[in-house]
Amino acid sequence: MKIINIKLPLFLVLIFAVLILGCAGQQTRTKSSVVDYLYPRGSEVIIKPSVPTLKLPLKVGIAFVPEQETRSRGRNVWTGVVGSGAALTSATKTKLLDKVASNFRQLEFVSDIEVIPSEYLTANGGFSNLEQIQTMYGIDVIALVSYDQVQFTDEGFLSLTYWTIVGAYIVSGEKNDTSTMLDTVVYDIKSKKMLFRAPGTSVVKGSATPVNLSEELRADSVEGFNLAADEMTENLKTQLDSFKEKIKRDPEQVKIVHSEGYSGGFGMGVISVYELAILLLIAAAKRNLTNSSSERNKKGWRG
Repeated sequence: MKIINIKLPLFLVLIFAVLILGCAGQQTRTKSSVVDYLYPRGSEVIIKPSVPTLKLPLKVGIAFVPEQETRSRGRNVWTGVVGSGAALTSATKTKLLDKVASNFRQLEFVSDIEVIPSEYLTANGGFSNLEQIQTMYGIDVIALVSYDQVQFTDEGFLSLTYWTIVGAYIVSGEKNDTSTMLDTVVYDIKSKKMLFRAPGTSVVKGSATPVNLSEELRADSVEGFNLAADEMTENLKTQLDSFKEKIKRDPEQVKIVHSEGYSGGFGMGVISVYELAILLLIAAAKRNLTNSSSERNKKGWRG
């Protein structure tokens, strides 16, 4: 029996191996980052936050920070950059921002909220870009929304690590899972001070077959963003209440001033003009009663 020995060039073998690994499974990641936007790497500008002064009622802006390029890879090999995430369209972003904005529209101390197009935020723009937006829209505070989504279509485990301003969040998943992280960070633009933040995560369990894989992944991506937005919205309510309590405990952290004609408050930690007037009247009445009682005691002692 004659054995045929076929010798292939080494580079063809390597290309074949990479293609096999790439077909075996793929991981696609789309993301944006508040950290990269506000504090770009290599920047020599030192950011020094100051004590914020919130002038009530507030004008709030809300926007997605610029997205980074989507990356796709095989089992262990990055296969290249494939562009922005297809599922997160402008229409999807608008719906997600409306969910976040609904929290602010219900607040007494917010007079207006502007949904700012992502095109007005430049990559690595930092606080100088925010100051430009502040001039354009006349806002005081801005809510910056970022995201991180990974779709994994192979056996094994997925672990999404999302670095935020305050640390890392880890979301785990398995084959065909879509793991999503949304994060809203609220900043006072003038003082460059972060007021509060609220994250939201989700894991969508996929069951796609090779026939309908792309359609299933796209639907799972949209669902992942919606579920993460729902959780983030609930967390925003909690974080806002915590922020009010923080001001109540330590009013030196944030200074509150009222615009002319505004008589509202900022939660239980800040009182309105009318409430202040009532308290002053009560204090004056108590002082008068104390003085009268003291005078009576003196007269009785003298007698």
